[in-house]
Amino acid sequence: MARLALQRAIAPQWIDEVFAEHRQRQYPRELLFSTVVELMTLVSLAALYEKVNRTEPAILRALVQGSAQRLEPVLAALPCQPSLPGWRVRVLDGNHLPASEKRLAALREQRGAALPGHALVVYEPDLGLVTDLVAIEDAHAQERSAMAPLIECAGAGELWLADRNFCTGTILQGWHQAQACFIVREHGRNSPALASSGPWVDGERIETGQVREQRIDLKAGFVWRRIELTLDKPTEAGDTVILLWSNLPAAVGAHEIARLYRKRWRIEGMFQRLESVLHSEIRTLGHPRAALLGFTVAVLAYNVLATLKRSVEAAHAAADETGAAPPDVSTYYLAVQIRSQYEGMLIALPPNEWSHWSDATPDVITGKLLELARCVDPIQVRTRTRGPKTRKPAPYVEGAVARAHHSTARLLKRAKGGTS
Repeated sequence: MARLALQRAIAPQWIDEVFAEHRQRQYPRELLFSTVVELMTLVSLAALYEKVNRTEPAILRALVQGSAQRLEPVLAALPCQPSLPGWRVRVLDGNHLPASEKRLAALREQRGAALPGHALVVYEPDLGLVTDLVAIEDAHAQERSAMAPLIECAGAGELWLADRNFCTGTILQGWHQAQACFIVREHGRNSPALASSGPWVDGERIETGQVREQRIDLKAGFVWRRIELTLDKPTEAGDTVILLWSNLPAAVGAHEIARLYRKRWRIEGMFQRLESVLHSEIRTLGHPRAALLGFTVAVLAYNVLATLKRSVEAAHAAADETGAAPPDVSTYYLAVQIRSQYEGMLIALPPNEWSHWSDATPDVITGKLLELARCVDPIQVRTRTRGPKTRKPAPYVEGAVARAHHSTARLLKRAKGGTS
């Protein structure tokens, strides 16, 4: 199943076409880009370092966008309960890569942490796929400064969910003018200026608290909605009230908007699985482009695992006539099964045995995935419920030491004689 999904998501010929179309300067004479992506999942990165540290951000975005588009028709044939019928829900968040090892000459004399960059990630919970990614090399660059490409690609029928960091006039007005809708948490200082606000109208109660809403008139001329959720239990940060801004039509109630915003947290779980299951944070990769390529390869692998997860759940839900709930498949246990058996399968079935699947239609691939998924024992890959966490006190660290960090991209530029 994994090999079949990989053949669809990241076919070698397609990857090299993406590289040829989106590269700016890098020349693939010595090593095809498809070979880089394949080897990064199998062997040490040391031999490929000089190649991967020149991989341009535009290529990374094209890979994520294209692989998701190639998998979407396969997933479309599987049953799915939409979060909001008639809307394509897209969750936006930033992911900062942790400090890398200081192997680069420009980093060795620095005492603070060397940060190799971060990325804006778009996750679609109804598909279970990461559908867009904007790589940011400068770790000190604000996430909002890289939003232009994502605003440009927004369109009618999309619903964007984002945290308070993205509650700015430029972003919200950009989505609105693109005829997209949004649910964004209010920011205390950066939120757009209001001309006036209407009276609060009490709404329904939801699972986590009481909801009410009001009309807000912006100085820019827009008329939107503000939803207030008073929580029964405070958040980990101690917040008892959450304020949300939205331009959804009145047909979507305030209580439904509050429930929809809870889906934003699914992207946090996805980030955690990227790191723990697929090792997206490779600390030996100090160069920003190499580290971001490693993260992107993990995202591509995650999308393949998400396709397998949906296939196994759909196959066994359809086969179960007892009315029991469909199995909740674990991404981790899927990865364990694949990791333990994939190499042996490649020996028995070399790559040329799979070439005919490159031209297969999405319906044919979906049918084959479901056929194979029925042979999977759902008990072996089901999610296990973990016990309560034991909290350990964090050791004391001087505040100045804990907060120190450096932008790897700026230090490399300074080392070459450029300005930071």
